[in-house]
Amino acid sequence: MKILKKVLLAVLSLILIVVLALVLYYFYAKPTYEGEQKLKNIQKETTVYFDDFGVPHIYANSQKDAMIALGYVHAQDRLWQMELLRRIAPGRLSEMFGSKLVKTDQFFAGLGIDENSENAIAQLDKKSEAYQLGMAYIDGINQYMEEGKTPVEFQVLGLKKDKFTLKDVYNIFGYMAFSFAMAQKTDPLLTDIRNKLGPEYLKDFGLDGSLGITQIKNFDGRAIEYAEISKAVASLLDNSPVPAFIGSNSWVIAPEKTKNGKVIFANDPHIAFSQPCTWYEAHLVVPDYEIYGYYLAGTPFPLLAHNREYAYGLTMFENDDLDLFQEETNPNNQNQYKSATGFQNFTIRQETIKIKDSSDLVLEVRETQHGPIVNDVLDGIKGTKPVAMSWIYTQQKNQILEAVFALSHASNLENFRNGVALIAAPGLNIMYGDAKGNIAWNTSGKLYKLDKSVNPNFIMNGANGIDDQKEFLDFSKNPHAINPSWNYIYSANNQPEAVEGYLYPGYYLPQDRAKRISELLQPKSDWTKEKVEKMMNDNTSSIAPSIAANLIMVLDAKTLSENEKQAVSILKRWKGSNNLNDSAPTIYQKWIYHYLKNTFQDELGETDFNMLLSTHSAKQIIEAQSKNENSIWWDDVATKNKKETRTEILNKSFHEAMKALENQLGKEVTTWTWNRVHTLEHQHPLGQVAALRAVFNVGSFEVPGSTEVINNLFFSFTNTGEYQVKGGPSTRRVIDFSDIENSMSILPTGQSGNPFSKHYSDQAEMYNTGKFRKMKMNEEEIIRTSTKLVFVPMN
Repeated sequence: MKILKKVLLAVLSLILIVVLALVLYYFYAKPTYEGEQKLKNIQKETTVYFDDFGVPHIYANSQKDAMIALGYVHAQDRLWQMELLRRIAPGRLSEMFGSKLVKTDQFFAGLGIDENSENAIAQLDKKSEAYQLGMAYIDGINQYMEEGKTPVEFQVLGLKKDKFTLKDVYNIFGYMAFSFAMAQKTDPLLTDIRNKLGPEYLKDFGLDGSLGITQIKNFDGRAIEYAEISKAVASLLDNSPVPAFIGSNSWVIAPEKTKNGKVIFANDPHIAFSQPCTWYEAHLVVPDYEIYGYYLAGTPFPLLAHNREYAYGLTMFENDDLDLFQEETNPNNQNQYKSATGFQNFTIRQETIKIKDSSDLVLEVRETQHGPIVNDVLDGIKGTKPVAMSWIYTQQKNQILEAVFALSHASNLENFRNGVALIAAPGLNIMYGDAKGNIAWNTSGKLYKLDKSVNPNFIMNGANGIDDQKEFLDFSKNPHAINPSWNYIYSANNQPEAVEGYLYPGYYLPQDRAKRISELLQPKSDWTKEKVEKMMNDNTSSIAPSIAANLIMVLDAKTLSENEKQAVSILKRWKGSNNLNDSAPTIYQKWIYHYLKNTFQDELGETDFNMLLSTHSAKQIIEAQSKNENSIWWDDVATKNKKETRTEILNKSFHEAMKALENQLGKEVTTWTWNRVHTLEHQHPLGQVAALRAVFNVGSFEVPGSTEVINNLFFSFTNTGEYQVKGGPSTRRVIDFSDIENSMSILPTGQSGNPFSKHYSDQAEMYNTGKFRKMKMNEEEIIRTSTKLVFVPMN
């Protein structure tokens, strides 16, 4: 008995020691939001007020002092995220996570973003304000690395802290630019469909731009299976621990349509969800400058921002700035490829991939005049003929640092547009509104025309000297609208109208969100901040009920069970909402999935069908193809001596969908509510380990919204009928120039990336329920509601 007591006492003592150690570590690892800290290289005392949501409000004597302080506090909250982001473009994730990310590293190292960053820095004016302030920000990051607390992720993975560099900043912007592109996922698949099945099978895809009918108005023998490229790239992006940019909404309302006679600006960029969330908020105030911005981890200037004079934000343009070329090798010399002027030598570039749990991998990347050969950097590509990737970002002068600096330091609309013009890639819709009443939509990107014989939706001929000839356009030709007569502008990744008869090729999203935004904005002239906030949380599709009605028309009423009749009745009454207690979206999405599967999978096969579902083409095709009785896709090629019709496929799909829902959710149709199948969990890379999930992940939550509604909480179709949200609004911002100090915003989880911070997830519930919180700019209010951290110069 005494021995048992001693054992229990020892166990309890051990537990107490462990608990005490964890508590002490918790208090040690938390960010420092108050007190005094010495900083090198600042000239005068700089004060940082952390408000009640952890947003730093930095008051400094100069922009340089403010930027050093910004780098320090940004690293304090997001150093792990900075480390993650700076590693993906140069192919250094395997150093952190081991061999499971070698394929990702091979691909990104092969793209040449790292080399492009070096070239951009070599051409950068080192006396420019953009460079000087960028280096001050990096100085702040590195001072935190030297003196601050080591993030728990570094300790778990055994990472060393290496100094941040300007090349890291460029590489982060480079990854962002690539994640915007869709050609690498779409063009190979469409080429395979054309080559395998014939051009007749592409009519429903609207490659002439005919599917995107709500357009943004301007004012003023095959050697490889091409779809393998699509699959490989999509898999790498889906499995990357770094989130990709997806889409976005933005609209700006002119004074004539607002109740208070001032511009109201709204923006919610759509990005794959992750934890930490994408944006870090910071408010900088110096005697001659003020900005409230949203920063990518490791970047010195905000991509979204406002001050008392103007506001700006972005959505994806979705223009085509990446092309794939099939090259021909010299049959007598495999080290050469064919060009219009004769055979040329491949350029060979070596990349070394360091792997945490294995020996180094030396990668040889061949390059042609068009770019790197993707066969060399993607596993599983069959065949021998090389395909090269030509990307505007790496082929045009890279001025991204100067551009983002210019956007955040503009003095007027014209000055702002000059900053937009510096961006060769990615293509963005950059929205603008100001205190003087101006509103503007500008598109960035070095746009070009191809020969009329060339279709950029397919892999092109790299040897004929025609497919690769580009007529680059002056920035004045980029689609834009400045102070239009209809008094509002918007963007929802839909296609712009033709300019001078030319419809820019791209991978635009369907008209759903664009149509809904326009429907809501057009009739009203009394917009307020509160009404715009409500609009940003709108869950209604203007298109889905009409698609459902067309599908219902072909159902054979005689074959319907009682449950199926009830489901049809629910769909007939549906107004397109996607709220938690709605059952119509559950029925609709399941039917759509089975319709797509029964229509396309027999020709494409399971792998290519799933690849199609990951592209924008799948979203674009549904409305028109589902009502096209003559579509070639209706016939099931797996059945011999029979040609299926639209009616047969849609009836079969409905019955399958209903049976699947009964098996998944039970026999009671009214209980098939959206909250049971549409869920969101913000995942941290370490949260994939079951034991760490509760520490690092945020959620899971039942959420409203859906794919292609304004509250665009999107998902991928799977057989399970579970719609796990992959991404959505990375922030929701409403800026009212009639009350600038009370403009509103929200983040999906929280401001800090430190799991021991109270601001790690303190906005998640608010975000899910459509609430907002203030972006504070009033100094008295900030001081009253904040903790204070003072940086003093180090003597």
